[in-house]
Amino acid sequence: MSPTVRRTTLAVDVVVLSPRSDTLAVLLVRTAVGARERWSLPWDAPQAAEGLEEAAARITTAALGAAPAYFEQVGALCDGRRHPGDADVSIGIAVLSPAGDGIPLEDAEWFPLAALPALAPRHRTVVDRAAAVVRQRVDQSPVAFRLLPPTFTLSDLQAVYQLLLGRRLHKASFRRALQASYLVEPTDEWRSEGRGRPAQLFRYAPKKRRGARRGVRFDLFSD
Repeated sequence: MSPTVRRTTLAVDVVVLSPRSDTLAVLLVRTAVGARERWSLPWDAPQAAEGLEEAAARITTAALGAAPAYFEQVGALCDGRRHPGDADVSIGIAVLSPAGDGIPLEDAEWFPLAALPALAPRHRTVVDRAAAVVRQRVDQSPVAFRLLPPTFTLSDLQAVYQLLLGRRLHKASFRRALQASYLVEPTDEWRSEGRGRPAQLFRYAPKKRRGARRGVRFDLFSD
C-alpha cells in the first residue's frame, strides 16, 4: 500500500523590529475576524519560484512601505500551535528597520516588544525567537548599525545597543569597547543636542585588524 502524500502549507512570518519612542517595537498587522479585531505578524506564502528571502522582502515592503535593511532566518516551526492562516510550517524571518524608514500600511501599527497584544501562539513563538536571535548577534556582528541612519552620535549608537540588549550600559565602558572594536570613525559634522555642546557625528566604517571581531564586546555595567 502506497503512503498517503499530503501537501504541506508554508508561511513566511516576518518580525520587523525597529527603535520607536525609546523602545524596541514590532510591526503588527490588523485583521478583522467577524466583529473582533486581531493582530498578527506580516506573513504570506511564498509565490511560485520565489525564495524565502525574496518572500520576506516582498512581505516587509508591502507592510512597511520600505525594503528591509537587514533580515535573517530565525528558524522553521512545525509545532502544532495555531497559525493565523493555519499553515503547517512557519519560516520565521527577523527584519531590522531604522526609525523613520517607511510608512506602514493603514492596518499596520508599531507595538513595544515588551507589550504586544494577543497573537496566535505560533506568531508569539516566532517573535520570541527573532528577539533572541537578534540579541545573540549583538556582539557577533554589527547588527546595531542596521537600525541607524548613515551618520549618528555615539549616544544614538549606545541607545540602540541598550534597546537590543534590553538593559542599560555604562557610558564610559561602552565607548572604550567601541573604540577597541574599530567599527566607527568620526565625521566632520556635529549635531546640536539641547543646551550642551554639539555632539560629533560618526559613521560605520570598520577598519581591518588581524583577529578583530566584527561586533562590540563590552561589560554590561548598569548606569
